[in-house]
Amino acid sequence: MNKYIIIIFLFVTTLSFGQRNQDWDKINTLKIAFITEKLSLNTKEAQEFWPVYNEYQEKRNILRRKSHEQIRGKMKDADALTEKEAEKLLALHMQIEAEEEVLDNNFLKNVSKVISSKKTLLLLRSEEEFKRQLMKQYRQNKGGR
Repeated sequence: MNKYIIIIFLFVTTLSFGQRNQDWDKINTLKIAFITEKLSLNTKEAQEFWPVYNEYQEKRNILRRKSHEQIRGKMKDADALTEKEAEKLLALHMQIEAEEEVLDNNFLKNVSKVISSKKTLLLLRSEEEFKRQLMKQYRQNKGGR
């Protein structure tokens, strides 16, 4: 229980102070601690798990940036697009979604070779739990200002 209080305190601190990049670094540090604790990774599992997970996250972030840069920015001006431009944008969106699905599936296959299937499911749950806690803390900080 003490660890959760520390994690919550770090969320508050992270979201209240600091620069944007520093915030992301702190959030990633908190996420690593959160996942490690939730999965109860031993040393061997952690050594094998984190490189696989970090590679996945890096590729996922590249796809998100690609989506943001090439699609979301243009969607704001969707009314000004021609039908042909809209078709291309929609096709690109579907392509990126398909790439994300392949990436997710490959990650789940690879990570379940490193940690058990049960821990893989715990990972999925833990990531969602971390996001919920982060968003809850963010909303509380925004409302408190």
